[in-house]
Amino acid sequence: MAHSFKHQASRVAINAALVACASIYGVACTTSLPASSSAEFAYVGTQQKQISALRLDTATGKLVALGTAAQGPNATWVASHPALPVLYAVDDQRDKEGSITAYAVNRRSGKLERINDVLTGGRGTTFLQFDAPSSTLLGANYNSGSVSSVAVDHDGSVGKLESTIAEKGSGPSPRQKSAHAHGVTIDPSGRYALVPDLGADRVFIYRFNRDSHALSVREGDAQHAFDTPPGSGPRRILFSANGDYAYVLTEMSAELIALRWDAEKGALTQLQSTPITSAAFNGVKSGAEMAFGRDRRFLYVENRAENALMVYRVDAATGQVTLVQRAPSGGEKPWGFGIDASGQWMLVANQHSGDVHLFRIDPATGTLADTGESVAVQDPTSVAFVQ
Repeated sequence: MAHSFKHQASRVAINAALVACASIYGVACTTSLPASSSAEFAYVGTQQKQISALRLDTATGKLVALGTAAQGPNATWVASHPALPVLYAVDDQRDKEGSITAYAVNRRSGKLERINDVLTGGRGTTFLQFDAPSSTLLGANYNSGSVSSVAVDHDGSVGKLESTIAEKGSGPSPRQKSAHAHGVTIDPSGRYALVPDLGADRVFIYRFNRDSHALSVREGDAQHAFDTPPGSGPRRILFSANGDYAYVLTEMSAELIALRWDAEKGALTQLQSTPITSAAFNGVKSGAEMAFGRDRRFLYVENRAENALMVYRVDAATGQVTLVQRAPSGGEKPWGFGIDASGQWMLVANQHSGDVHLFRIDPATGTLADTGESVAVQDPTSVAFVQ
């Protein structure tokens, strides 16, 4: 289902360096941005059918907006290749089949050059995860309640759709009339794909074959899913550094659930449930995004309802979490965030206020410090760094 034409990502990136900035961002300039070992490009997915580009100087914390880097798909989620200068973006359309587009990143200018795309077999593709050992992109299709796997070629281009699995399920909320896959994560053993489903109040557990890039439904008496509380709306799942524990963030009940993971049985058992909203909060709860710091000692969570960022310390022995910090997100309705390769910087996409805010991460304590650096981006929803 992929388009027939492909380009070598490295060749595209080199050629793109010769293109003037005016053709990239629609502004007057005569040279591309200088190459720097301390510079990282960040790409912001939006609800405006465009991807915005930023440049962060990791030595000084200076953040510069570069403008629109790509247009066309409804790229609400962006993700980067772990080794190549390639960016991937979804086309999040609820009324038609979604897709994944691969872009080559020019490391001098930040320009994105489209490589190719592939359909996902589901509607509302809203999340991507790259599994490096198998070179596979996993996508969650929210509107069709399905999850897909796509092979990625050696040059970073997307290959063919290998599998799509759709689920059924519902919950007590009007938002939960059908299954709504909202994320997908490969377990540390590489044998399972876990899919938090907001509509079904379940974390579905599928088999994953790294050789074939394919997902498959489990058979027999194996645990097919872990049930979360009714109306909780699970959104994300992550694994601890040692692989013994997993963490689920729910959107609708705004809880952080710690679980034990049995890799032999492919089963989850709950250990702890922690509300991320304050006791005095009386509004509509909303958990948004979650990610580990680079050494996985700290877990970062977005509290969209209270415009807050939460920092939790993870106990490697017990798997339980302890709140370390609650900090303002620097804007309204934090929707997504990204942590740079050094682990020292976090960019937060505040969707409602239309800005991306920069925080410094203390590597010893895990705490966040507001740098005061912020750039305007309309309806930002996700952030991905590319070195």
